[in-house]
Amino acid sequence: MSLAIDTIVTAETPEGISISIRPAGFAVRACAFLIDVLIRIAILFACASLFSAGRQVGIGLLLISGFVINWLYPVLFELSAAAATPGKRAMGLYVLMANGLPLTPAGCLIRNLLRAVDMLPLLYASAIVCILLRRDSRRLGDLAAGTVVAYRHELERAGRLADGVPLPPPMALTMRQQLALTAFAWRVERLTPARAEEIASHAAALWPAPGPPAGAPMTGRLIGIARWLHGDRR
Repeated sequence: MSLAIDTIVTAETPEGISISIRPAGFAVRACAFLIDVLIRIAILFACASLFSAGRQVGIGLLLISGFVINWLYPVLFELSAAAATPGKRAMGLYVLMANGLPLTPAGCLIRNLLRAVDMLPLLYASAIVCILLRRDSRRLGDLAAGTVVAYRHELERAGRLADGVPLPPPMALTMRQQLALTAFAWRVERLTPARAEEIASHAAALWPAPGPPAGAPMTGRLIGIARWLHGDRR
C-alpha cells in the first residue's frame, strides 16, 4: 500500500492542463488569520477614535464599520490581483479555484459568506476539524465554493539536468517516457545515490533484449539519455 508523504494535489483545468497545487495547512492558515484579525482590530480602533465625537451617530457609524470590516475585508482583498488578504500574503498564500483557475467573484463570496457556518459551534471549530481531516485542507466554505488556499509558487528555475555523458536512447521513446526521463535527470541530485539507482532500475525495460548487463548502473544511462534528448550531442 502506498502512502502519500506530501500535500501536493493535482488539478486539471478545462483545457486539460494539469496543475500542481500545494494546499496550506492549518498552522500557516491560523497564522494568516491572526494577522488579519490584528489588522481588523487596528482598523476598528481607528474608526472608533474617528467616530467617538459623534455620539449616537458615531455609534451607528462604528457598527456599520464593524460589519464592513468583518465581512467585506476578506472579499475585497481576495478579489484583488493578489487573491489574498494581507495575512495570507504575509504567509505566502493565496486563494484559487480548486480546478487551478483564478478565484472567481462567486467563489470568493460563497467561501466568505459561509464563514458563519465554519465558526460553529465555537471559535471556528467546524473549519478547524474540516481542515485537519482533509488532505487538501479545505474548510466547509472552500468545499461549497470550490476554492482552495494554497502556497504561492514563484516562477523560478527549480534546478538543472545532472551532469553526464550524452547517450542516444536505445529505442523510440514516447513523449511521456521522454518527460519522465527528463524529470528524473532534473531531480536526481536531490536523491541519495542508492535511491536514485533504485528508481532508475525500473527503466531497464526500455532496453531491447538482451538489455543492459545485470547489475549495470542505470542512473548514469538515464541521465545521458535525458541530456541527449535536450540536444546535448558532445
